[in-house]
Amino acid sequence: MTPLEYKNDILRRARRVVVKVGSQILSSREGIEESRLRGLVRELADLHSAKKQLVIVSSGAVAAGMTRLGRTERPKTIQEKQALAAVGQIKLMALYERHFSKFDKSVAQVLLTHEDLANRQRYINAKHTFQMLLESSIIPIVNENDTVAVEEMKFGDNDHLSALVATLLGADLLVILSDVQGVYDRDPRAHANAQLIALIEDVKGTKVTIEGSSRSVLGTGGIATKIAAAEEAAAGGIPTIITSGLGGGAIQRVFDPREQTGTLVLADQNRLTHRKHWIAYNLKPAGDVVVDSGAHEAVVHKGKSLLPSGIKEIRGAFGVGDCVRCVDLNDQEFARGLVNYSAQELNQIKGLHTSKIEKILGYKAYDEIIHRDDLVVL
Repeated sequence: MTPLEYKNDILRRARRVVVKVGSQILSSREGIEESRLRGLVRELADLHSAKKQLVIVSSGAVAAGMTRLGRTERPKTIQEKQALAAVGQIKLMALYERHFSKFDKSVAQVLLTHEDLANRQRYINAKHTFQMLLESSIIPIVNENDTVAVEEMKFGDNDHLSALVATLLGADLLVILSDVQGVYDRDPRAHANAQLIALIEDVKGTKVTIEGSSRSVLGTGGIATKIAAAEEAAAGGIPTIITSGLGGGAIQRVFDPREQTGTLVLADQNRLTHRKHWIAYNLKPAGDVVVDSGAHEAVVHKGKSLLPSGIKEIRGAFGVGDCVRCVDLNDQEFARGLVNYSAQELNQIKGLHTSKIEKILGYKAYDEIIHRDDLVVL
């Protein structure tokens, strides 16, 4: 199949769509450009009228705060950014509400922190709220709650947030609008012969290829976070289109069956369960478990649980039930999982056979350090 055929096959089945709008689409150096937002809203309203359930993940609160307060310089401190976001989020939502109302569309503000999606109960509560809004034909507009989010518990970027929201909702398509046309085989600013990659069937393999040939590609224009977001969505069974949102008409081009636009990243054939996707992408690792080649082979290729005998080193101070990274002897992460013993306990039983756990600790809660049901190979 051609990229266009793949796209049209996805569009025919796409009822629930998440659209991520980058701040560069809505703003200039001076702040929010209302004319850009007005044009985008018109396209999104048309999409919603075409019987699509629509969720928007929108950046731009800081830029809107700059506009509201007449600031022309970007904030230099976290406190300045949070204050501008607090002012700007109100203006940003007011703009969205005003322009969507012209098309008789209702919107809702949803502000999330990383903890909202890392805590399983709050994750489920958020899902139920989204579902109620969508079933009521309301368009949720999502942003990170910058005012209260602390640095170590931030999503990091709205590309990541959009992938998490798409997976939370079981979306049929994630669209990432940015200032780049899509994913290139090399940095187009440095190489005149750089080629746009229209279709990515294996996002992990493509990511490794691009990173190995030209690291600058993944480090410029924020494309690294967009590929990472597409990888997260693909693992959840959701395809992604990465395309430029500049110049108007971006949404129309994406949903035009005659036009190929941007880069289409296909979903993985073997999608993760919701719980395993939550472990892999919603939780922040609290430490590392370094394992030998035998343990790596057992986990990656044989689908086994991680046992204490294969553990070589423990890094970090984590507790029972925390998420940890599993890394090999070359310090490459290959899996994540929920650990059954604390770092202190593991330092006592690492390298030992399971039968020795009770003798060393005085008790044995589990044979496995990480059970395969709580372990995700990346």
